[in-house]
Amino acid sequence: MTFVVGENCIKCKHTDCVEVCPVDCFYEGPNFLVIHPDECIDCALCEPECPVDAIFSEDELPEDQEVFIELNSELAEVWPNITEKKDAPADAEEWDGVEGKLQHLER
Repeated sequence: MTFVVGENCIKCKHTDCVEVCPVDCFYEGPNFLVIHPDECIDCALCEPECPVDAIFSEDELPEDQEVFIELNSELAEVWPNITEKKDAPADAEEWDGVEGKLQHLER
């Protein structure tokens, strides 16, 4: 079992979650974070830290976001590791809760 970063992180990309991760399994893209599924120890520390509720236990991931299981796995292999909190994008609040953001994912 692993945790998965879902759609609401796209263009919000708060990084509160990365500081609490004991195994440094977060990876950062231009406007999205992912969790490496082989590194995640299922500790659940990151989930409550996400201010936009974009982190889910794999078994609680909404059906319409199942594509993010594969995206987290794929992108964690190519994006750099992130271990320290950064400022959220200036327009993060405007993007919180917007549906259909997958088209805005920058690789």
